[in-house]
Amino acid sequence: MAHLFIFGLGYSAKRIAAVASARGWDVTATGSSGDVDFADRAAVQRELGRASHVLSSVPPEGEGDPVLEAYGDLLRPAHWLGYLSSTGVYGDTGGAWVDETAPTGAGRRGARAECDAAWLERGARVFRLPGIYGPGRSALERVESGKTHRIDLPGQVFSRVHVDDIAAGVAAGFDAPPGAYNLADDLPTSQNAVIEEACRLLRCEPPALVPLDEAGLSPMARGFYAENRRVANGKAKRVLGWTPRFPTYREGLSGLLSGMGGGT
Repeated sequence: MAHLFIFGLGYSAKRIAAVASARGWDVTATGSSGDVDFADRAAVQRELGRASHVLSSVPPEGEGDPVLEAYGDLLRPAHWLGYLSSTGVYGDTGGAWVDETAPTGAGRRGARAECDAAWLERGARVFRLPGIYGPGRSALERVESGKTHRIDLPGQVFSRVHVDDIAAGVAAGFDAPPGAYNLADDLPTSQNAVIEEACRLLRCEPPALVPLDEAGLSPMARGFYAENRRVANGKAKRVLGWTPRFPTYREGLSGLLSGMGGGT
């Protein structure tokens, strides 16, 4: 039986684990909800010894990759390797499209780009993810909380992906060759458009437009708005045979509202 071992059982990795479990796979993981202590080398070595598939969703720590630094010596050629990366490795493109052939490392996420490259060198399937949303983590919850903004930045767009489409893409990658794969939806758009759609579904007025400097954003959030790009998903469709169940934010938010007990 296939055994998937996950470093870092976070929001997206939990969905991937559920898909693998539904296939009858054995799944174990490190992380707050996992059953293996990352710092317990003997336990991790035991899991890696019986794993057929190894996936890391652990972000960079400082300038390095915590998983490769701690356990890179235990990864075997026989392992299927996967890594959840970020489309932030492409940096700002002024709204232009990027695919997996685009250069990486020029953006604000230099450490992430280095980890991305290190996993590729290991022969991993590196899944580059844009803004992630899904149950409990979407514009619907932000609008309901009253903590969302519409930022006055004409022309600013980015890509996003539903967490269930990430899980489906990674699962499709179980039978795919090594390399980088962008898992993004089909319609890059502004964050304002997403907020406006959430407000329409919730039957409330959108928040007023505010300048970036008056939005009270954290440095991390401001960095998010500093980049502008569209992410192409053609390689994932061609090579993985993957098609997003939620091709745009409209289907995604509508499905989430139904799950919350609402309707359109």
